[in-house]
Amino acid sequence: MLKLKRAYLPPEGDDGTRVLVDRRWPCNVWKAKAKIDIWMKEIAPSEELTTWFHRDPAKWQEYRRRYWEELSHRLEWVEELERLDREGDVTLVYRAKDTEHNNALALKEYIECHKKSIGGP
Repeated sequence: MLKLKRAYLPPEGDDGTRVLVDRRWPCNVWKAKAKIDIWMKEIAPSEELTTWFHRDPAKWQEYRRRYWEELSHRLEWVEELERLDREGDVTLVYRAKDTEHNNALALKEYIECHKKSIGGP
């Protein structure tokens, strides 16, 4: 099961594998306390896309579309997350304040759609 959690919230026992999906480490978060198992900078949206979006909910649908396009060229990272998900719970950890318009949510939706398109569980 894929879960989402802000990097500023404390880790919990049911998080499973904690994967940071941002290019930058969260400000004021100590690595030891964050308990990040894997930092997948490579699966994060490009700096150009992040700058363009600039946390503007009005751009969400286009941001999501563009990020999905980027992800279609990073399938090795998507497949790695799918593998981890098959092995147990995975929490996608992200920096954004907005819990409804962020890269981790778009990534989770992409993985769920990708699994369906290839006939996964």
